[in-house]
Formats: sequence, structure tokens, C-alpha cells
Amino acid sequence: MRVAVPLESRSGEKRVALVPDIINKLTRAGLDVVIESGAGAHAQFSDDQFIAAGATVKSGNVISDADVIASVQPLTPEQMKSLKKGAITISFLSPTTAVDSIDAAVAAGVTALSLELVPRISRAQSMDALTSQALCAGYRAALVGAELSPRFFPLLMTAAGTVTPAKVVVLGAGVAGLQAIATAKRLGAVVSAYDVRPASADEVKSMGAKFITLELEALEGAGGYAREMTEDRAAKQRELLTPYISAADVLITTAAVPGRAAPRLVTAEMVATMSAGSVVVDLAAETGGNVEGTKPGEIVMTANGVRMWGGKDVPSQLPFHASMLFSRNVVNLLLLMTKSVDGKPTGDVIPDFSDEIIDAATVTMNGARRTPEGAKK
Repeated sequence: MRVAVPLESRSGEKRVALVPDIINKLTRAGLDVVIESGAGAHAQFSDDQFIAAGATVKSGNVISDADVIASVQPLTPEQMKSLKKGAITISFLSPTTAVDSIDAAVAAGVTALSLELVPRISRAQSMDALTSQALCAGYRAALVGAELSPRFFPLLMTAAGTVTPAKVVVLGAGVAGLQAIATAKRLGAVVSAYDVRPASADEVKSMGAKFITLELEALEGAGGYAREMTEDRAAKQRELLTPYISAADVLITTAAVPGRAAPRLVTAEMVATMSAGSVVVDLAAETGGNVEGTKPGEIVMTANGVRMWGGKDVPSQLPFHASMLFSRNVVNLLLLMTKSVDGKPTGDVIPDFSDEIIDAATVTMNGARRTPEGAKK
């Protein structure tokens, strides 16, 4: 069977779904890999590297006769319509934002899998693209904060006097938040962090940061995510967080609830209490923003001199390693569906919907939307 990787259709997307180093895993499984010419260019992977790894590189349409199509962003409705019936797509395919693409997949009889829906269970960790890309986003967030801040991050003892370290506050201690904490600490900042899940405290402390404890109920959700909070609790949380945010030189927000708008953690009034020259880095700007007033892909300067950076395509800003990690997630999911007989690969990709990973990740199948069996129970 043929696995195809097209050029990404979304403007600004620099990642590629497969990288040369991973191609041999697919060819050993009996699969043919076709890469559209230039697909890896933004991530520093040349056509020659793909050819040397065993893939075929072609110009133009590589997906219409493919059995499996791997991409970072979902295929466009037009691309979905061009696929042959029974084709399988693997990508980030949000059921809430990629409605047109999903409708087109249904009409074309395509089986579409979403990496966003891979369950957070131990067996699926190697396929969890949300986690691998959040790692990239958290690292990038700390670098952006350091770049935009007019302050040194580390403590410096100089002949001209002592330079005090920057104070960084991170809201949200998931994968992105923990990586932001770790990176800010490596740069020498004094870091504090808050999460609605008290279980995160030990992880925050293990990174060398201080955990901010508020006298509020825990909001531990399914799959390790935080669950949504009531407006009354959100208001009380904002009130209790304000002194910490006021004292921060850099504020990094990473909170997200899968499939929903980002929770509003910081209001304009709270930002107004920050000192001139302070920096806000909002990784959730694309889904509504954790911080009031941030805009995706823009730097907004407030009246009191605070720079607010809104994240957009953040993992794509580190396309080389983001692509490497994403590629491994895709290949591990694809190999889960690749059959073998007596230990020998047949080169056939056949989703097994009795497998809880495939079951949860499948959005459409055989011309219909699909509700995972686990969601029916």
C-alpha cells in the first residue's frame, strides 16, 4: 500500500508529517512512501534526503491514488474529495474546527483519524502528538519571553553590581507548562507556576520552580487534563492570582481544555497591574486566549507598557524537531494498523476498531461519522 505526504495546505505551517529518518520503518513494513516535492523544505529536509531514505519524490498531486495520507494539518475539503474511497488520513483533525474537511471525508468514503483524539493511556504515549508538539510550544514560549523581556533572566554578579534574576510565572503545568518552566530555569530565571490540579505541584517542584498554592477546589479532569471551572471559581482564582502576576517580569500561559475555547485566566485589569517592560506569552491565543487582549501571531503593547505575545503555529516555529517528533507519532500509529502474518509484514494497512486507540482516534469511516465505542458506554 502507498503512503503519501503532500505539501501542507495551511499558510505558515512549516512542519512535515514524515521525516527521512523514519521512512525505513515504513518500507520495512512493506509500505511504499511517496513525498510531494518540497514538502520538507521548511523543516530543512530536502527531496534528496527523502530519496536516499527510500521514499519516492514526485511533483504535483500525490494523494489521489494513495491508500494512506499523512499530514500535519487536516486535508482541505477539496483534497478530501480527490481521495479514493477507502483511503485513510492521519492528521490533526479537530472535530470542532475542521468540520468542512470532516464532511468532505464522509462524502468521499474516507476513513479519517485524528491525532488529537489519541487517548492518553500508557500504550498510546508514542502516538501522542498533542504531547510531543506541546513540548515544542513550551520550550518556544520561554525563549520568546526571554527575547522580548528587557531584563536578563539569570542572576549576575558583576563589578558594576548585582543583576537580580527575572521573575517568571507560568500558568498551566501540563507538558507545555513544564517545558516552559524547565527552559526558563535553565536560563536562570526565578520561576513560579500554578495549575488547577494539585497533583502538578510535585512536577513543578521537580523542575526547581515554586508551586503557587491557592485555597480553591481541585479541577482534575479525565486523561490528565484539567476540567472546566465555573465562572465563580474562575473569578476567585483570578483574584488570588493577581498579586503573583503583578510581580512577574514574564507571564507564560499554557492552559487548554481539549475541544473547547481556552479558559480566560488573566483579565485586562490584571495585566494593567504589571510593570512597564513586563512580557506576556499566551500559548492559547489561537483558541481564544488565556489572557484578555492577546491576538494570535501578534505582539500587542498595552497602555501600561506590557508586551503581549499571542502564539500562532508555535510548534511550527521549531519545524525541524517538531517534525521529527510528529513523524514518530504518525509512524507508530500507522504501524499499529499495519498487518503481518507469522511475523512477516504484508504491507496492508487495516484499522482494527476493536483496538481502543484506533477506536478513539477515528472520526469518519465508510461514509459516516463515527462515535467511538468508549464514548457510547
